[in-house]
Amino acid sequence: MNAPYQDDHFYLARKSQALQMRARLIQSIRSFFIQQDFLEVETPVRIPSPAPEEHIEAIASGSWFLQTSPELCMKRLLAAGYPRIFQICKCFRADERGEKHLPEFTMLEWYVVQFDYRALMDQCEAMLLAAFRSVGYPDITWQNKKINLVAPWERITVADAFARYSPVNLTETLNRNNFDEILVQYVEPRLGINHPTFLYDYPAEMAALARIKKSDPSVAERFELYIGGLELANGFSELTDAAEQRQRFEKASGTRAAKNWQCYPVSEKFLTALEHLPPSAGIALGIDRTMMLLADTMQIDDITAFTPEAL
Repeated sequence: MNAPYQDDHFYLARKSQALQMRARLIQSIRSFFIQQDFLEVETPVRIPSPAPEEHIEAIASGSWFLQTSPELCMKRLLAAGYPRIFQICKCFRADERGEKHLPEFTMLEWYVVQFDYRALMDQCEAMLLAAFRSVGYPDITWQNKKINLVAPWERITVADAFARYSPVNLTETLNRNNFDEILVQYVEPRLGINHPTFLYDYPAEMAALARIKKSDPSVAERFELYIGGLELANGFSELTDAAEQRQRFEKASGTRAAKNWQCYPVSEKFLTALEHLPPSAGIALGIDRTMMLLADTMQIDDITAFTPEAL
């Protein structure tokens, strides 16, 4: 046996337990949605126009792009009359590589017509509880701390979380234009430490495709789920106003241009479909991050068969 093959053999063999657990987790998730009468869909990985987001860069594939999320195509299916859909797929983002990031990763995404973000939080909680129990995890021990999974999970607004954990309040953070920096440094590490936590009601300017809250136009109906300080999911009530969505895309495209990022063509088919989108909510959940929790590892490399460097 030559040395390169031997090294590769042990690299893959030592991941056996994690990869078997990963398979059981995905099977459990799929079973949950099938039992809830969801339709599993497949949308193209290579698309002509991703959503222009200020902090996410797509990977070019010829004159098209590898999807950063299946969101635009899945919403077109919602608008066409599919009321409950889910997908487990590969997504791609440029310049994302670290302990918790891979440029190619696995995403679970689902949408429900006539749901809002609060109903989606409930469903996300129920799905993960069912999946964790199915793979033998009534509780999770993460980095030597036991996380109690008993429902209901904690819910805290972004404003309250900043007031509790940040050295500056939310308004000051937004005025300084360092929301993401403060969130990552001071707030995220304190979320979901003993109990899973939904962080919700994000500032309106931090929600590119989410609906603005009628009772408080300063925030959007968006949430993220944290367990053990690790962000697992991002969900929201969907924006259904095509004109407003076009304006948000234009603003994001301007921000991207200022950073010399790629210019995406406008997804006119998506904007046309948005005119027919009923009230609905959708969420994206990282399979790799969820597996990191179950495997009690800080390294995303430990729970995927191949990383870019191993190819």
